[in-house]
Amino acid sequence: MKDLVGKVAVVTGGASGIGLAMAQRFAAEKMKLVLLDVEAPALAEAAKALRAGGATVFARRVDVSNIAEMGAALDEARSELGIAHIICNNAGVAGPGGPMWTLSEADWKWTLGVNLWGVIHGVRLLLPALLESGEEGHVVNTASMAGVTSTPFIAPYTATKHGVVAISEVLAKELELVGARVGVSVLCPGFVKTQIATSMRNRPADVAAAAPAHPAGPGMMQAMHALVAGGVEPASIADQVVSAVRERRFYILTHPEMKPAIKHRMDDLLDERAPGIDPLMRSLFTPKP
Repeated sequence: MKDLVGKVAVVTGGASGIGLAMAQRFAAEKMKLVLLDVEAPALAEAAKALRAGGATVFARRVDVSNIAEMGAALDEARSELGIAHIICNNAGVAGPGGPMWTLSEADWKWTLGVNLWGVIHGVRLLLPALLESGEEGHVVNTASMAGVTSTPFIAPYTATKHGVVAISEVLAKELELVGARVGVSVLCPGFVKTQIATSMRNRPADVAAAAPAHPAGPGMMQAMHALVAGGVEPASIADQVVSAVRERRFYILTHPEMKPAIKHRMDDLLDERAPGIDPLMRSLFTPKP
């Protein structure tokens, strides 16, 4: 998809982090923006700044795990701005940490609801109108390096990101088979300077309390905090997304230095070995001197 000027981009989780960086990058390409996010104050601030820069912005506070809420906002956006040409299913939460047998059903439901069902809802709600129009478009689903590796102590997050990679691969094949003019990319970033490590702040009040913390969980999350704080800037990820859309490139692996972890997992699979802990993950759990 080469011509972005005047087209509409929908970005979930668009109030901060990678989502906001993508919105800013799309605005620089003179696209119209639909921003959805669960954090109303941050969303209002982001929309105000983008409008001040000349962008056309439709912004609504939405919980992407709620299809009725998401559908109502997207119907309103479509009537105001038209169909979405670039669909960025980006909203996500890190979820709780700890051995999976210590996590509550609510922990799993919340993480799956946002990370996996949010992507499914975005595809179901936005893609049909784009396909019916016959216009060119692109879907960008945000997964993670955790979607192509297997990280201990964040099972709900890892499961959802593997799911996002898988459904993105299936979607790309389906669109090719029906001859659609719509490309697909799956974004698998490593560590990026976002607020993902503190996403428990957005855990809904009506969701049952989390299970008691296990010692491994806080330790893992502390390590993740440090790695996220030292990660790359979201703007660099947004640049890679726009390049992938223009090149119709499927996999967006933003951290090439992490590819050995993917190979480690693939070798285990192909050689039918038990899943080993790759050197990067092992380093997170090795006591520092």
